[in-house]
Amino acid sequence: MSHAIEPRNAPTPPGSAAPARPQRRVTRGGAAAGLLAVITLVCATAPAASASARAASAPAVSAPAASALASAASASVASASVASATTSAGVSATPILPKPTGPHSVGMTSLYLKDTSRPDPWVPSVKARELMVSLWYPAKSPGRQRAQYLTPKESELLLKEGKITGVPYDVLSKTRTNAFTDAKPAGRKHGQPLVVLSPGFKKARGTLTGLAEDLASRGYVVAAIGHTYENVGQSFPDGRVTTCVPCVGDHDESLFTKMSKVRAADVSFVLDQLTGRHPKAKGASLIDPSRIAMAGHSAGGAGVIAALLKDSRIRAGIDIDGTTDEGILDTELSRPFMFLGKSATYTPGSGGEAVASWERDWKLMTGWKRWILLTGAIHESFTDIVMLAEELGLDVGADVKGTRSLQITRGYVGAFFDLHLLKKPQPLLDKPSATYPEVKLCTPETNTCK
Repeated sequence: MSHAIEPRNAPTPPGSAAPARPQRRVTRGGAAAGLLAVITLVCATAPAASASARAASAPAVSAPAASALASAASASVASASVASATTSAGVSATPILPKPTGPHSVGMTSLYLKDTSRPDPWVPSVKARELMVSLWYPAKSPGRQRAQYLTPKESELLLKEGKITGVPYDVLSKTRTNAFTDAKPAGRKHGQPLVVLSPGFKKARGTLTGLAEDLASRGYVVAAIGHTYENVGQSFPDGRVTTCVPCVGDHDESLFTKMSKVRAADVSFVLDQLTGRHPKAKGASLIDPSRIAMAGHSAGGAGVIAALLKDSRIRAGIDIDGTTDEGILDTELSRPFMFLGKSATYTPGSGGEAVASWERDWKLMTGWKRWILLTGAIHESFTDIVMLAEELGLDVGADVKGTRSLQITRGYVGAFFDLHLLKKPQPLLDKPSATYPEVKLCTPETNTCK
């Protein structure tokens, strides 16, 4: 078994096809479903959508054909009531991510990884699994070259899939980040904990940049994985752009079960590459392999459970607004776990497929655990998407402003990792906070939240 890990500017081996785009599971039922568009600037509210209406699948097609499938994929969610985002005045020419809250500057590098031990699970004709990973790390000082948020093509595919017009298609590639590609790592060798991030189905790994930068500024190394063929568009160093295979058509629960297992395998491979004896990635030498945890949004959140079960190196996990898969958690899980989601979908005892999945898995979690909800949020409130949409003059229907929901996400996710990787007490996770009145801590056993 051989693996390859290369920096972003390294040549990429020939290989992967460029198939079609996917249909996110839209929070799989509940009073408020997630956003349909890739950049999720299309809001969907759906009462208990059926599994067959949640996602779609198609054979691999070329990247140009992917955008032609957008209408069909959106239409396949028959039970979702879709309200397109509306554009307002005052569009920002350059979206800006909020500054991180920690004391460190932030560095970032992009990695191309190739797992030659397995074919791609979505395109079996591709004989190796190729991934892109963004790695953020605490830096000694700011650099001069800011990290790119998305490539122009990734930005274009996100906006087209969301049917967003009136803004340049490359606008998201110009988003001002807070990380620098030429910044030198700060910290001692094997001295910093690692957090792995997994984005939602269809979503670029870059949509978790606001959270990743904040964690890195607080001393964490952060690896966000681009799960190839599961996002609307992913650029590789040689110029290839892959799109999504599980797109158009009906699917049952087996799609999402497969996806969680694929992501768990991706995570284990990435950990092997980042924590090996001679990691090539800038910042990887900082990683303490005994302090690793994971968080994921949406399908990425569901995949956290599968990754915890597969890989004992992951000490704790967070599912952010992701309906979990039946049959993945089939034994007791004693490692720390936190559900973080929107109250419209995941209020205990409210009924619906999505909340029922959390209630089912909660019963098998025997260690430290929390169930935390954000009132007024939509599915993408926990990512950069709502905030960037608002900066571009788009109304996505969230009651909580994007900057505020990102602040809350940073606060609670950071507190969880500080507690379980740094062993720092976190009262924020034990009782309601006057700082965050929108947040409720729930007790599913009694169907109460306060």
